[in-house]
Amino acid sequence: MFTDGRSKKVIFLAHCLLNQNAISDGTAVCPAAFGELIQLLLDHEVGVVQMPCPELCCLGLDQGDVHGADRPVVEENTRIRRAMEKDGPRQKREALAGLVSEQVQEYRRHGFQVLGIVGANRSPNCGVETTSDFDREVEGRGAFMEAIAQRLEAAGISVPMLGLKSPDGAAQKVATLL
Repeated sequence: MFTDGRSKKVIFLAHCLLNQNAISDGTAVCPAAFGELIQLLLDHEVGVVQMPCPELCCLGLDQGDVHGADRPVVEENTRIRRAMEKDGPRQKREALAGLVSEQVQEYRRHGFQVLGIVGANRSPNCGVETTSDFDREVEGRGAFMEAIAQRLEAAGISVPMLGLKSPDGAAQKVATLL
């Protein structure tokens, strides 16, 4: 099975690394995507799995407040974190994390290399090394990344996770996974 031209290598990327248009207002760091990162992955023949954006899926494109860009980023991110903790958004976020975990498991079950999961540091949901809480950037994972990590750990699967904050140096950081 799968003896065709595919590389059988995949990496999971936070939605906003491929689509800055989905990120909360006032936080985009480039017009479209982390282009150098995408080119690196294509050059190394790595398939890209775009994870769903939990904030877009649960709160909408305006992240539940059309005035979000009027606040400092970490304050807005803390507001988003609190909104995502409400029952409806939390349940939907948990379901999305389950889908990502199932995809990772399915790729591995069929002999694919899952090179890593790459998040967006400072994000209240997709941060890996840092997240936003208490109106500041703090060490730790965002809620979505934590939910994915817990599901993978429960399944006995270890996948490297790393976070990016800007396109500068992103390709070099991700190159460590290739």
